[in-house]
Amino acid sequence: MVLPIEIYYWPTPNGHKITIAVEEMGLPYEIRRVNIGAGEQFRPEFLAISPNNRMPAIVDPEGPDGQPISVFESGAILQYLGRKSGSFYGRDERNRVEVEEWLFWQMAGLGPMLGQANHFRNFAASFVPDQRQLAYGANRYTNESHRLYGVLEKRLDGRDFLAGDYSIADMAAWPWTGYSAMQGIDLAEFPNLAAWRERIGSREAVQRAMKHGEGFEQRRANQTPAEAEAERRLLFNQRAR
Repeated sequence: MVLPIEIYYWPTPNGHKITIAVEEMGLPYEIRRVNIGAGEQFRPEFLAISPNNRMPAIVDPEGPDGQPISVFESGAILQYLGRKSGSFYGRDERNRVEVEEWLFWQMAGLGPMLGQANHFRNFAASFVPDQRQLAYGANRYTNESHRLYGVLEKRLDGRDFLAGDYSIADMAAWPWTGYSAMQGIDLAEFPNLAAWRERIGSREAVQRAMKHGEGFEQRRANQTPAEAEAERRLLFNQRAR
């Protein structure tokens, strides 16, 4: 009997990466929801496997040598799952280096910059009374996001995927580009990227993975202003004054 991998998940771009990977790789898994809006990421039992108090994280009960292993950081998780399954991680060493280049590009650049653009454009007004400071942050990160979308656009010129065949690099980057409007990006400027989004989004495994996030936006829409404010303070580590 193959024991399922436990995925500590919330429907964010980083969470989607991992459910896409296990669906594509055909690995058995169970979802363990970590409601980051309710502060569940700070619980001691979660910190034991994710010391940075961020999701996703996984526990594989059948890890190396058949012993359990926990892994945090979405890029490290994707690499682990790629090695475990023997798939979506490059055909040979040269191709694997290419996959890793684009995986680390997403981890170090695309995700953090797009996340900051979303924060300054949509959330920071609750915490930053100086509108000049707010405008600087919004402009800075929106412009950098636009540049990074341009890097993707150029890379996808004449290519179906980022590193040869469809790989964990695509699984890492694709979810982040699903929030382009919130990041101040018009996808009409990036036709290669838009086609890549459609190409990956049409995959059955990706569609199954994304179903784990269904209902999340409706839940947010039903929040009271006080509930939404309390959640923002937890998400951005703000303390009530």
